[in-house]
This record gives sequence, structure tokens and C-alpha cells, in this order.
Amino acid sequence: MPRLRWLKRVVQAAFEGLWSIGFKMVGRLARLRPEVWSSPGGERILVIATHPDDEVAGCAGAMLEHHHCGDVVKVCCVTDGGLSRALNLKPSDMAAVRRREIEAAIRALGAELEWLGMSEGQWQIAELTPVLADSLRAFGPHVIYAPSRVDFHPEHRRVARALAEGLASVREGHEIVLRIYPSQVPLTSVLTNLIVPMSPNDSRLLTALHAYSSQFGSIERCWRHRRYSGACYGYRGAEEFWCMSSTRYERLHRELPQQSSRRFRGLRYYAWSDPLAYLLGRGERRRLKLAAEDR
Repeated sequence: MPRLRWLKRVVQAAFEGLWSIGFKMVGRLARLRPEVWSSPGGERILVIATHPDDEVAGCAGAMLEHHHCGDVVKVCCVTDGGLSRALNLKPSDMAAVRRREIEAAIRALGAELEWLGMSEGQWQIAELTPVLADSLRAFGPHVIYAPSRVDFHPEHRRVARALAEGLASVREGHEIVLRIYPSQVPLTSVLTNLIVPMSPNDSRLLTALHAYSSQFGSIERCWRHRRYSGACYGYRGAEEFWCMSSTRYERLHRELPQQSSRRFRGLRYYAWSDPLAYLLGRGERRRLKLAAEDR
């Protein structure tokens, strides 16, 4: 068994190296030049996490950079993550584990936590929308990092819909910057218009990553995505975002989310099929891009 695990790690590294070379070539040939992140400082940043770990999976590097610039960063975690089967625990015990994990990760990133703690799988959009609206009014964010419809997880899509409805009820003519982050499903060059260069080996980021010992396998795929993005744009690592106004975010999520979707594929545990996550659903990404821009 130890020899088999060693062999799997070698094969995994070989495939990741191969795909990284491919992404580097694509970046050079396509001359991809999305905007590189910057912050004026002194802003309020809100991260909407559907489950404990989505903030680290999607935008930990950006959160840390905001903290360095003097921005106030708050993570609003919607559900308790109790349905995870990672440790074979009953939902209440799993939820307790995941709350401890997110608290440790948030401390490592210099952020604050707003724990809504809705029971995973047991909430409705109509129930969440006013809660998010109240949170938006109280915090008054300048920038929101958010999930979206570019995802296969039904709860991620439902939270995005609730956030869009909450934004519509509190915006009152004032636009908020929305930055859609990926969670296992890459945005790809079709949607990415902002990147945050980062080092995947930054000790503070690794501390946040390792805080999620129960979810490490899924988060590691997101770290692999960062390494691919870095290869594509000429950095050691990078986080990709789809930046838009709150009006466009509302427009993008006008349709009710489906309970299941086969349009997108996330990165899997092993790296050998990673390109499929970028290739499958490209037509749907283009359709959603047009839907957000439709006037």
C-alpha cells in the first residue's frame, strides 16, 4: 500500500506538470492579459461562503492581500456544512468540526466571521434572502466575493440567487463591485477579467488551507487550479475572478437555479482529467457572459 500511494503521487505530479506546460503555452499564444488586482485600502470586503471552506477554496489569496492593504474583510458563512461525509459523522458533529475549521482559517487570513449556520440542505432561498440583505445593510461592503451559476453544486447556485435578490433589495442605485470566485469549476479565459497573483506556498495561506483537515482533498484541487492559473498568466500562482457590477450580477442570476446541472465539471481528486474541467461547459460560459451583459 505505501508503494501504491507513492506511485499515485508520482503520477499525479507528472500529470500536473504536463497540464501546467499546456496552460503556459495557451497563455502565451492567446496573450491573455486580464486586469491585475489592486486595492486603494480602507475598504470593506465581504466574502459570501456557502459552506465552511469555500472562502479558502475561492479567494484566500485575495483576502490576504486585502488584509495587507488595510481593508476590513468579513466572511459570511451561510451553511454549517453538516452534510459533508468526509469524517463519517452525524450532521451536528460534522457542523461543529467545520465551524472550528473556519474559525481557524479566518484567523490565519486576518478576517472576521459572520456565521449564519443554516443547516446544510435544509434552507430555502426565500429564507436566506432577507438575512443576506440585512447583512449587506449592516456591513455596507465596497466589494463582494461571491459564488455564482458557474458551478455544479446546487447550494452554491442557490446562495448566488439569494444574494442577487438581496442586492436588488438594498442597492438603491448604488453599485457594489461583485467578484465571482471559482470553486473547483474554473471560470476559464471566457469569463476571467481579474487576477490576483499569489504564491501557493505562502505560509499564511497554507495555514488557512491546512485548517480544513476534514476537507483537504477538495481544497487541494482548488490549489492546483491556482497553480494552473499562475502558469497561464506568468506567475507562480494566481486566483481568477469574474468582476462585474451588482446590477450585472443580479441580471446573471435572474433565472431560478436548477437542482442539478451537468453543464460544468470541476477538477477531480486526480489530475489526469483536469483539462475536461476547462473544456466542458465553454458554450454555457459564453451564454452566461452574454446574459450578464444583456441590456
